[in-house]
Amino acid sequence: MEESTRYFLSIADKIEKAFRENRELVKAILKKINEYSKVLESIYGKDFRFKIMNFCGTHEWTVTHFGIRSLVPKNIELVAGPGCPVCVTPSHFIEEAIKLALDGITVYTYGDTYKLRTLNSVKGYKSLSEVRGEGVVKLVTSLVDAIKDARKTNRESVFIGIGFETVAPGYASAILKGLVPENLKIMSLVKLTPPAMFYSLEILREKPTEPPVMGVIAPGHVSTITGGKAWSVVSENYGIPVVISGFEPIDVLLSILEILKQLVKGEAKTVIEYKRAVTWHGDIRAQRIVAKTFRVVDDAWRGIGFLPKSGLRLREEYRRYDAFEELGVKEIKPGEWGYDLPPGCRCAEVTLGKAKPTDCPLFMRVCTPDKPYGPCMVSLEGACAIWARFGSGGLAEEIAKELSLTI
Repeated sequence: MEESTRYFLSIADKIEKAFRENRELVKAILKKINEYSKVLESIYGKDFRFKIMNFCGTHEWTVTHFGIRSLVPKNIELVAGPGCPVCVTPSHFIEEAIKLALDGITVYTYGDTYKLRTLNSVKGYKSLSEVRGEGVVKLVTSLVDAIKDARKTNRESVFIGIGFETVAPGYASAILKGLVPENLKIMSLVKLTPPAMFYSLEILREKPTEPPVMGVIAPGHVSTITGGKAWSVVSENYGIPVVISGFEPIDVLLSILEILKQLVKGEAKTVIEYKRAVTWHGDIRAQRIVAKTFRVVDDAWRGIGFLPKSGLRLREEYRRYDAFEELGVKEIKPGEWGYDLPPGCRCAEVTLGKAKPTDCPLFMRVCTPDKPYGPCMVSLEGACAIWARFGSGGLAEEIAKELSLTI
């Protein structure tokens, strides 16, 4: 192992220990959370629930994996938001990818998308994993892998480009540097997260039986690109605190503490907790190349429908790389979009924070990690898949008691 690699790993190890293993710090944070919770209870009443939405699948993983719901007061409700790109990729585009594979075009896809089931079958196939033996479907971890293989084979091929703002600079950079070979096309299905946040907050405010979202834990990965400024409109328009958080358990606890502190003070600000990676203005160069390569479009989200200005497609000058233009992949138009979740699946409600995974009648009955039925059970960032693997409450509460971390 090279010296630079050893140094990097040692720093990563120190950061991980600092944000995972400092029990005294956790106790101090929980004590303050409890104090603020009691103040809020005295203002809003003992039955009021303070709903805080996390907006990244990795945050939901941290909350559930480390049993954070078991640590915070009962009047604080942590709900998952639309932070899983696989969960919100419309069935239609996977069906189009299956058609391309059956036509002999090599399809490069991430592992999660590979298992994503469609609403409609294409010649008897309902996922890229099923068609792998018939067509040419290859798993990759990045666009770079697809580029290398496409150059080697020289076959007509397509890369399924899902993801949020975090992946777009990589796609843009490869195109602008001329790294993408002519035989490889990109099906850009990149989603933009702020429009989905606005939609989720609006939907939850329209649900009169539920308390509104009182604070948001904003995505750290996305914010490395967009900067903290991308979320200030949420604080300003909805009057709620937003904290851009890191992904370790102490990061998330600090973010909850900041939200409660602002609520007690009557404030609604956007604050960066994840300062070791995120700045207010973000990565300006990345923003510039994304704007140069992509255009913003109204886009469809699975089970939800069209959200204004929520997707990225390649600009006209890069159409030679565009699978929609060069391979005839059909776009969805707002008037043509149809509800695309399988019968009984409540993935859209889970994605929007309207329901918990355990509210779905299919959860761990028909739909399991080994045999996912709905899209939220496929990806490691899907709320249903996370809850299925790590649960919520139960054992976590017992462990918290043993470690004297309960309030």
